[in-house]
Amino acid sequence: MKFVTGTLKSRRASAPLVSLAAAATFGLLLLPVSGQARGAPDSFADLSAKLSPAVVNISTTQVVKGNKQQGQPEFMVPPGSPFEEFFKEFLERNRPKNRGPRRATSLGSGFVIDASGLVVTNNHVIAEADEISVRLSDGTVLKAVLVGRDAKTDLALLKVEPKGKLPALKWGNSDDSRVGDWVLAIGNPFGLGGSVTAGIISARGRDINSGPYDDFFQTDAAINRGNSGGPLFNMKGEVIGINTAIYSPTGGSVGIGFAIPATLANRVIKQLAEFGRTRRGWLGVRIQTVTDEIAEGLGMEKAAGALVAGVGDDGPAGKAGIEQGDVILRFDEQEVDEMRALPRIVANTSIGKTVKVEVWRRGELTSLEVTIAEMEESDTKVASVEQESKPEPAKDVTLLGMRLSTLTEAARETFKVDEASQGVLVLEVAADSSAAKRGLQPGDLIVEVQQNLVTTPADVAKQIGKIRESNKARKSKKVKTVLLLVERARNKRFVAVQLDELAKPKAGDKGKE
Repeated sequence: MKFVTGTLKSRRASAPLVSLAAAATFGLLLLPVSGQARGAPDSFADLSAKLSPAVVNISTTQVVKGNKQQGQPEFMVPPGSPFEEFFKEFLERNRPKNRGPRRATSLGSGFVIDASGLVVTNNHVIAEADEISVRLSDGTVLKAVLVGRDAKTDLALLKVEPKGKLPALKWGNSDDSRVGDWVLAIGNPFGLGGSVTAGIISARGRDINSGPYDDFFQTDAAINRGNSGGPLFNMKGEVIGINTAIYSPTGGSVGIGFAIPATLANRVIKQLAEFGRTRRGWLGVRIQTVTDEIAEGLGMEKAAGALVAGVGDDGPAGKAGIEQGDVILRFDEQEVDEMRALPRIVANTSIGKTVKVEVWRRGELTSLEVTIAEMEESDTKVASVEQESKPEPAKDVTLLGMRLSTLTEAARETFKVDEASQGVLVLEVAADSSAAKRGLQPGDLIVEVQQNLVTTPADVAKQIGKIRESNKARKSKKVKTVLLLVERARNKRFVAVQLDELAKPKAGDKGKE
């Protein structure tokens, strides 16, 4: 399966009509739904006539340099094949003589949000375009200039200069939209011009891995290639989404489309209009998902929140006292029920605002206050750690299905470990161990065990020994996993490894369990 931007279509089977008598015969019980929304209107004609004039078609032109000609066949022949020279000669003989730059065009949709000529569309509709044209509903074609774009949310804002005021649309509150609500889509499928389709909201909060702030509506409204950037309306005629992508196994439509919610889009578009770019809040942490195993290792009742895998020293989080290993559960009075929710919440927080952050730290809830800064796209500072003294070499030991060793200068050279990195080196990982299943590999560094720093294999054994001693004293809720902070290529992440998969020590080994 793959996601295709700007290609949406519906496949909905017609439902058979069932009379009340037939329903009774077949045991069907027809009950009213509490809080049921309005039923389908007799016609969408009035709504369509009102909204269509504000929906526009967008075409772009791009000058493509290179020798590849549009429509030129490509043949893949294995090197050394007896046909290689034959196909090479055939292609050279039949290749068009004109190998200069060519002009490529693409089509999409958009909509007017301000009578002066501000037009919203998807970023991928106008990306890398040399010229952008907007065709109004009356056939008028206007040149457009790019006001601003945001690749992370796939949004763009254009400006045209009309002779008079344009009909404009209003944003709706997409947070009020529910699964099952009727929606209307208007756009420019396949460049045919204005087309209207209807459907329902199939799901909310979809993450399709297109960006860090994914929070899509899913809809079955029939939308196709060329509808990208077009509006999705509620029955009040308000824009509650911007049609963006389709879920498709072949590139064709299967009736699962995705739209950017208006609540997110409206905020981004306002920033593009005011600053020409987005201004997002920045916390200065690297985070990861809290799995059930990690939650157990941290002593949490259930898996929730965002686990802090790294903190920038000079970022807002570092200044506020947020630590590596903290689990952020609440941010600015909002629940962080899962890791991917935190980036959206932080990004939408006003720059300079001081907010309350609730974290889970070493078995207790801790409240902190942090002042949000502005995200800088190129801000990637790395903290260095000065080594004061070199630890005495120790023998390799086998723990948690891994052979561990002290980090020596020779080991740094062999495994290309950064000079600033500290921890216990993983030399080998048993193929059937929990460590291997969690992705650990030779060359990794174990920096912490149960949120305690370790520098030698004996340190690791000591922390594991504490867990076992604690389990002996417990009658229930025994700890089954060991929480490790692992570093690879200067990036750190938490990994929960099964405690019951401790490898048995070999004869003669010291410091093992």
